Amino acid sequence: MEKFNRSEVCSVDVDAQKGFTPICPDELPVPEGDQIVEELNKQAKYASIRVGSKDAHPSHAIWMAYPPQRPQFEPIKGKNVDVRWNKHCVIGTKGFELLDGLPHPIDYDYFVWKGIECDLHPYSACYHGLNRTLTTGVIEFLKSKNIKLIVCGGLATDYCVAFTAIDLKEAGFDVIINLGASRAIGDPAKYIEKMKILGIKFVNSSEELGDIVEK
Repeated sequence: MEKFNRSEVCSVDVDAQKGFTPICPDELPVPEGDQIVEELNKQAKYASIRVGSKDAHPSHAIWMAYPPQRPQFEPIKGKNVDVRWNKHCVIGTKGFELLDGLPHPIDYDYFVWKGIECDLHPYSACYHGLNRTLTTGVIEFLKSKNIKLIVCGGLATDYCVAFTAIDLKEAGFDVIINLGASRAIGDPAKYIEKMKILGIKFVNSSEELGDIVEK
């Protein structure tokens, strides 16, 4: 990969929220999801722009699981929903909060709140729906800042991080996923292979960015 100037690099924190960690065990606790803050902050030092996103869900959405009758991962019909998920990241709850040690949303250069409507459950921070018709504006913002390389981390590697990275790659950016700043719900191998085919790169920690970004 070519070397980039820091002015051309953006760091993205995808849904680094307590609802995706063992801090909120009744939501969607990703193993070790609460251990990514240091790496997210380190990778941001290689970038001139820092973008963040949050799931911002209502308390009663059509995709919510109600075990045992309506279990998690049960397929559901809808233009912008696909499967049921446990209730998570509801606005105003602990699970909605970013992990301690990350900036406040207002202190990012650009921030996306997604999934606020009852019938929307997007994964990517780039579009408000699974049909990818309504942009959140992040792609346009990054292009206006002449960003060329994006370094992604967050939760979870095999869902929101992957979908965000793929959309950014398809928008024309070079994309790296920092595995040290990400954790997966399940086995991310399938998604990682797909992303590699698309040309998305991976590093194991922010230290490897030193060979890619000129500070």
